Amino acid sequence: MTAKPTAARENILKVSDLAVSYGGIQALKSVSFEVKTGEIVSLIGANGAGKTTTLRAVSSLVPYTGTVEFKSKSGEVLNLATVPQHRIVKFGLAHSPEGRGVFPNLTVLENLQMGAFSRTDKEEIAQDLELCFASFPRLKERVKQKAGTLSGGEQQMLAIARALMAKPSLLLLDEPSLGLAPLIVAQIFEIIKKINSEGMTVLLVEQNARMALKISDRAYVVETGKISFSGRGKDLLGDPRIIDSYLGGH
Repeated sequence: MTAKPTAARENILKVSDLAVSYGGIQALKSVSFEVKTGEIVSLIGANGAGKTTTLRAVSSLVPYTGTVEFKSKSGEVLNLATVPQHRIVKFGLAHSPEGRGVFPNLTVLENLQMGAFSRTDKEEIAQDLELCFASFPRLKERVKQKAGTLSGGEQQMLAIARALMAKPSLLLLDEPSLGLAPLIVAQIFEIIKKINSEGMTVLLVEQNARMALKISDRAYVVETGKISFSGRGKDLLGDPRIIDSYLGGH
């Protein structure tokens, strides 16, 4: 992937001194990073490093200290700590969670309609539904099928498509390759590249560091609840620290 120029782009997300504790355990310690409009930015690291907690904090799904600033679809920079949790999606931030989180007893169509629950523009919702089916033709084939009967890869496609139905300006993706066969993983990453090329900004949490770095403009390495270092995706692919710790030493 050719890295996109980011020098002139503005921050869509700026996280400063983010800290999260679960009981007496501090899961995040003064995490700071930024995402610019149009980028794919990845958070990589080992299991338990704090990557998912970071996304959950950005979405206000867990209490945190620090500051999360988000540039809404209207252009207003919001301190998300002051925004009611149920309104965050309406301002342009959508979260596709780890484990997919589809509604198993609802059909594919009903899951997608749930993704647009905060919208009132019925004609555009219908248009976006068709765009989703164009990007995810497998879902169109299974539109009346209950989500719980889909394969793992199909459920992941549905989770991403459902988030896109909120018409966000920033998409948070948490472990989209988790538990999937290599061929399906490749398809999921092609989908991520495609939606980014169409203008979607993506913040990606991914344990498959090699795949994540290949498509990322920039990446941050999360270790024991803090950012240890960062860089351009293509540069980190050749970084000895990444190779030794996350790419199998070769």
